Amino acid sequence: MTLQFSLGSVAPETVETPCVVVGVYENGLLTSAAARVDTAAHGAIKRQVESGDISGKAGTTAVLYAPEGIVAKRVLVVGLGTQKTFDGARYQKVNIEAVRAVGRLPVDSAVSYLTEVDVPGHDAAWRVRTAALGADFAAYRYTATFKPREKSAQPELTAITFAGGDDAQAGLAQATAMAEGVRFARELANLPPNICNPAYIASQAEQFAAQHDKVSCTVLDHEKMGELGFGSLLAVGRGSANKPKLVILEYKGGNEGDKPYAFVGKGITFDTGGISLKPGPGMEEMKFDMGGAAGVLGSFVATVKLGLPVNLVCVVPAVENMPDGDSYRPSDVLTSLSGLTIEVLNTDAEGRLILCDALTYTAQTFQPKVLIDAATLTGACVIALGKHASGLMTKQDDLAAELIAAGEHTLDRAWRLPLWDDYQVQLESGFADVANIGGKNAGAITAGCFLARFTEGQRWAHLDIAGTAWDEGRKGLGTGRPVSLLVQWLIDRAA
Repeated sequence: MTLQFSLGSVAPETVETPCVVVGVYENGLLTSAAARVDTAAHGAIKRQVESGDISGKAGTTAVLYAPEGIVAKRVLVVGLGTQKTFDGARYQKVNIEAVRAVGRLPVDSAVSYLTEVDVPGHDAAWRVRTAALGADFAAYRYTATFKPREKSAQPELTAITFAGGDDAQAGLAQATAMAEGVRFARELANLPPNICNPAYIASQAEQFAAQHDKVSCTVLDHEKMGELGFGSLLAVGRGSANKPKLVILEYKGGNEGDKPYAFVGKGITFDTGGISLKPGPGMEEMKFDMGGAAGVLGSFVATVKLGLPVNLVCVVPAVENMPDGDSYRPSDVLTSLSGLTIEVLNTDAEGRLILCDALTYTAQTFQPKVLIDAATLTGACVIALGKHASGLMTKQDDLAAELIAAGEHTLDRAWRLPLWDDYQVQLESGFADVANIGGKNAGAITAGCFLARFTEGQRWAHLDIAGTAWDEGRKGLGTGRPVSLLVQWLIDRAA
C-alpha cells in the first residue's frame, strides 16, 4: 500500500483530521503549531510536559485523545530533542518515529505540522520531501509472500497531509517519485530468492518499460552473452539452474544524441559463496546480495517518474551463485569481456566478477558521461563504515564531491575511501592479469581497485552498499538505499 501525500495550510487547532502531529523540544519549548493547539486545548500539552508524561526527548511520542477545544480527534506530540542541536538527521528521525506512532493508531489519515519546524540550512521543499520519504519508509509493510490477511476491522494509515505552501510543491513531487523508486527497490530486495531470480528481475524491467514512454528494455540471455564473450559473468552463474540475464533499461528524457548517465547494479539474486561456501548461519540474508541491482532499478524508476530531462541507462547483471558439478572453482582462470584474464582465488568474491563484464559492456555500448555502480560488494566495507554510510570510491575528486553532497542532502550518506594504485599490488597474480581478491587487508578498497582495472578512461564511481542495503536480523528488510542519493545526484545534474 502506497501512502498518499498532500500539502495543507489549515491551522492545527481547526484542521479536521483523525490525528494532528506537532512537536515539542526537550526543555518543554513548544513549536508554534504545538503552542496553537495547546492554547486552543486550554493547556493540555503543557500540563503533560509539566507532569513529565511528555519528555520532549527525540523520537518519543505521546497521544492526547479528543482534547477539548480543537477539531482533530487526536494530537500526537513528538519529542524533538534539544533545540540547539536540532539538525537534518534528527528531523528525519522524528518524522519516521511520528509515522510509526500514527501507524499504531486506528486512523486512516493524519496532518503533520513537523514540516514547519526550522531545520538549519534547509528550506520548506527539503523539509516536506524528507518528511514524506521518512513517512513512506516507516509505513512500508512487506506482504508479497504472506497469505492474504483478513481485512483489519480498524482503519489503516493511507494518507498524510504536510503543513506547507507553494514553496514546498517541488519537494512533494520529488518525494512522491522517489518514494515509488525506494519501494520498488525494497520490494525486489525483500522477495525470496525462489521468486526473485534473474528471470524475475528481467520480467520486472520489461513490464516497467512496457508501461512508460521513453523507456526501452533489452535482456541478453546466457547464450547471447556467451557469443559476446562475457566469460567472467557467465562463470559465476554456471552452477545454477537459474541462468544469468543481463538487463538493460534505457530512458531517453534528455536531448537526442546526448550521452547518457549509466548505473550498473550487482544482481546476485542469491549468494551461497559457490564452492567457497559461506557459513550456514546468516546465509538467508544473501537474498539481499542483489541490493545494488534493486537500488539502481529503483533509481531508474524514480528518474522516469520525475521526468528528469536526462538520458539514463541502467544495466543489471542478474546471476545466482550456487555450488554444483559445473560450478567455477578456486584457481580457475577466466577471460573477461575486456580481454583481461582473472585468477579466481575465492568463488565468494563473485560480485566483482559479474560487475567487471557489465561495466565493460556498458562503457563500450553506451559511452556514458558518467558510470556509477552500486553493489553489496564486501563485508570489509561493513566493518569499516558500519550500517550508516555507503563506501564511495572514485579517482575523480569532483565526482566524489558531487555524490557526497547528494548523500548529505538526502541523508543517504556515503564516505569516500581511497582508490590509490598502491593497493593494486595486492591483486597481482602469477597465472592471470589479475586475481579476484587481494587478501584480508583493505578488502573493500581492493575490490574497488579490481573494478578500476575495467573502467580505465571512464568517469566512474563505485558505491559499496553492503552495510546500507538492508537491516540485519531475522526481520530485517531492504532499505532502498542508495536510491535517494543517486536520484538527487541526477536532479543536480539536470539542474
